[in-house]
Amino acid sequence: MNRSRFFVLMSLFALILFAGFNIAAQKFLSGARLDFTGNRLYTLSTGTRQTLKDMAEPVELTFVFSRRAAQDYPAVNANAARVRALLEAYRDTSGGRVRLIEIDPAPFSEAEDMALAAGISGLETDGPDPLYFGLIGRNTIDDERVIPFLAPELETTLEYDLTRMIARLDDPEPPRIGILSSLPGLTSPAEDGGFGLLADLAKSFDAERLPQDFQSIPDSIDVLLIAHPDDLTRRQTWLIDQFALRKGRILFLIDPAARAEASEQGGMARSDLGLLGTAWGLSLATDAVADAANALEIAVSLGQGRSENMAHPLFIGIPSNEMNPADPVTADLSRTVNFGAPGALITGPMPAGLRWTPLITTGPAPSYIPARDAVRDLKPADVLKLYKTEKSALTLAGRLSGRLRTAFPDGAPPFEPPADPSLAEALRAEAAAAPEHIAQGSAESEIIIVADIDLITDDYYIYPEGKTVVADNGAFILNALDALSGGGELSRLRSRAEAFRPMTRIENMRQNAEARYFRQQAELEDRLAVAQARLTELQSQGAAEGGFSGDLEAVLTEAERGELAQLREDIVSLRGRLRGIERDYRRGIDQLENGLKAINIWFGPLLVAIAGFIVWRRQKRRQEGKR
Repeated sequence: MNRSRFFVLMSLFALILFAGFNIAAQKFLSGARLDFTGNRLYTLSTGTRQTLKDMAEPVELTFVFSRRAAQDYPAVNANAARVRALLEAYRDTSGGRVRLIEIDPAPFSEAEDMALAAGISGLETDGPDPLYFGLIGRNTIDDERVIPFLAPELETTLEYDLTRMIARLDDPEPPRIGILSSLPGLTSPAEDGGFGLLADLAKSFDAERLPQDFQSIPDSIDVLLIAHPDDLTRRQTWLIDQFALRKGRILFLIDPAARAEASEQGGMARSDLGLLGTAWGLSLATDAVADAANALEIAVSLGQGRSENMAHPLFIGIPSNEMNPADPVTADLSRTVNFGAPGALITGPMPAGLRWTPLITTGPAPSYIPARDAVRDLKPADVLKLYKTEKSALTLAGRLSGRLRTAFPDGAPPFEPPADPSLAEALRAEAAAAPEHIAQGSAESEIIIVADIDLITDDYYIYPEGKTVVADNGAFILNALDALSGGGELSRLRSRAEAFRPMTRIENMRQNAEARYFRQQAELEDRLAVAQARLTELQSQGAAEGGFSGDLEAVLTEAERGELAQLREDIVSLRGRLRGIERDYRRGIDQLENGLKAINIWFGPLLVAIAGFIVWRRQKRRQEGKR
């Protein structure tokens, strides 16, 4: 066989081998992937894998995306690529239990009709076609769940939203949460001024609000959310006690200095565990807690319409790496949980069989601040005057586990009817439906207690511009409810990192430059204002003495003339320094950006040139060696 024929046959064989390898890889390695992203964005969490493994029936996911309409929106295109990759990972990991379909709804097509019928929102664009970007999920009995629009700004909860959709399609009955609270934000619909937390609750749970005069707790309630309740009667406290013994799933939010409530009522508002805490060996400290180590920066009024961001020890942001890493409620949080003048949970002699696990604690040197002062608008300096360092960290949130005993050893308190006869009759009938008294829990209880109610208000974790979530307050509460209702695996998915990764060095340089620029600018502008005010004063004095009819300086004393000349010189100098600060503001950032551009443009070609030169030198040396 001659050389040319051998070369042709070997090339053909290599081509067949390459095609066969690709076909085999597509079949056997379709689910294999390497994730080199910094935050493992395309790696499914353990909770998702467990949810897919536990699926009883297959689920069909239809990804609705208008490719043509999205061409002019890079952020949507980038997010669509991530959604598509995640959905493919779900399909490949599920072992066939998740079926994936993608449709591109062209105008007036059957695909568009299907998307609209399912409730997918079409957004108007600058072009003629609307933009569809949503997801439809269906199970084998035609239950349907829809994400109308996969907004790029909600990508931190993307995996949670997808996994929750699959879990709810596999088990359509969501847990039922009973809400007992005196806060209008938890008792009003979200559209009528309710907290943003209510909208998040509605995505995962069925919520039922208990009336303030409740005389029974419905059997359908799986978890109680008790947040700063009104003064409870003994019988109402007994009903909660019996719920804790029977179902044992309660999330308590209490506060010694509820700023949200105090601002509405104009006084100090306190809530605590009462008799239940005594039975459980827990109590809430009388005073509020300040923590200088984890103080949040807030805008502090300086008077005359001026404000400045200052670290305020009563407003505390606990970083995620300082929370309990072993509990599913806090293990996967990625941002701070922000508190406002919280309380501290104190353990006393605890009954046998109960375990107390702190979830969130302060820094090592917190301080108690009197509650009557904490609800006022104290400035940071005022708080520091009251600051008396404690010897150790204080607990802001924790979990109580174990088999409980009743706080009412003498049995159920009697029903106390209200004065209104018709209302009394209705409540008496409701009270008659209450369960029989039991003295000890029939199963292990799990009760999570948080010593702050301000953390669930929007101001503490939702930035009003675009409703952007900036802290994990909501994720913390929802994780707690998930864990209590048996959905602990889902709670691990709420705080996945963003795909957007900022250039942290440039951002730090920008922040440092801004801080320096604004500080120097403020100082110079203050000095300039003083100089100009004094100049105006001297000019007004000269004008009053006839200076403007002749020479201004002639009517001023020698000292005033010298001051006037110095003021004019200072004003010119200050204005020049301000212009210089404005020029210097971006100099360091521009230098770094220019350096990065040079590296991106020239590093690759230079590396190739160096490699080529090395190869050329080696070949040349071999040729010289053969000679």
